[in-house]
Amino acid sequence: MSNTFDAIVKRENSLLCNTYGRYPLAVSKAKGCRLYDLDGVAYHDFLAGIAVCSLGHSREDLAEVMAEQARKMVHVSNLFYQEPQLDLAEKLLNTCAADKVFFCNSGAEANEGAIKLARRYMHSVKNDDRHEVITLEKSFHGRTLSTLTATGQSGPIKDGFNPLPKGFVTVPFGNVNALRGAINAQTAAIMIEMVQGEGGVRPLPSDYVNDIVALCKENGILLIVDEVQTGLCRTGKMWAHQHYGITPDIFTSAKALANGLPMGAVMCTDEVAKGFAPGSHATTFGGGAVVSAVASKVLDIMVTEKLAERAWDMGEFAKAEAQKVMAKHPDKIAGTRGLGLLFGIELTFNGADVWKALLENKMVCNLTQGNILRLVPPLTIEKEDIVTFMEVLDSILSSVEIDPA
Repeated sequence: MSNTFDAIVKRENSLLCNTYGRYPLAVSKAKGCRLYDLDGVAYHDFLAGIAVCSLGHSREDLAEVMAEQARKMVHVSNLFYQEPQLDLAEKLLNTCAADKVFFCNSGAEANEGAIKLARRYMHSVKNDDRHEVITLEKSFHGRTLSTLTATGQSGPIKDGFNPLPKGFVTVPFGNVNALRGAINAQTAAIMIEMVQGEGGVRPLPSDYVNDIVALCKENGILLIVDEVQTGLCRTGKMWAHQHYGITPDIFTSAKALANGLPMGAVMCTDEVAKGFAPGSHATTFGGGAVVSAVASKVLDIMVTEKLAERAWDMGEFAKAEAQKVMAKHPDKIAGTRGLGLLFGIELTFNGADVWKALLENKMVCNLTQGNILRLVPPLTIEKEDIVTFMEVLDSILSSVEIDPA
């Protein structure tokens, strides 16, 4: 590592709270599907800012929209009507079956807003004190106190933050009997991800989803779908829940919505939207002019360039290439899973050394649950990039020895 890199690390340690396990890489610029270190060395990006920069990095067309809007108006607050926000709302709602949207700044805020909306709908519209939200084991919904409690994971993510808010119940993944047993007179909603990203790239089984929908209808409770990572073409549909043919009462978006600018959204039916009223929920920055203008352009590009279809095709290509590697290393790869370009390669052993070797070979991806290589590249990734990644992975696995015991 260069002295410059060491100097940056030392500088950060003196300035920032120690909350991130940084990758041993300082990025000086990014373009398309490449990241560049301090020396200008290119890395293949299969992370995309954690499923954020779905259109690739540093696009000129988005930069132009950003600059043009910034010269007109950046921020005036949500005390005023603003057309850029309405233009975005129309485009966003045209992609789904939702009727209303609330804009915010992040995925955690969107999920927090969804929880608040579900509770307030029950209280103010249904005149019911239902407030509990059921979530699934290994889910991830954010890092605010409420979304952290909703997250179905333990360990460092929750250590030291007690007492966590009440009103959340977590049940085992895929166990409909456990889910049915958790529903009671206090249950307001069931909150799910169609594909658990942090949970190991696990798509929900179709039958299980159908059971969840049926349980919601039978018990008069709401279905919330967290589409923060899965939405906006990532899985091969504009929204992952569209693979399952369902219509959530509430669903959330963020990450890819403004391709790197902080943007989130809560979408819901007209009926559930009655739960909010002036003063009940708000945000200072949400849906500002610049991020709304950029997000509108993002949606235009996704539709025009048919990126949902492309994500599905490239995901199938990645699966086929990964299976070739799996055939050569059946003792080291247990399988692949995911939808579209939310793609996971399950190793049969702890993958920390493999992940590190990939990075050393200029391949940037994510390791989740200790043994799942998670690939969430820009949706503009080329087949050649996927082939290169799999060739590097093949080479690394050829040199890995695992304990047969």
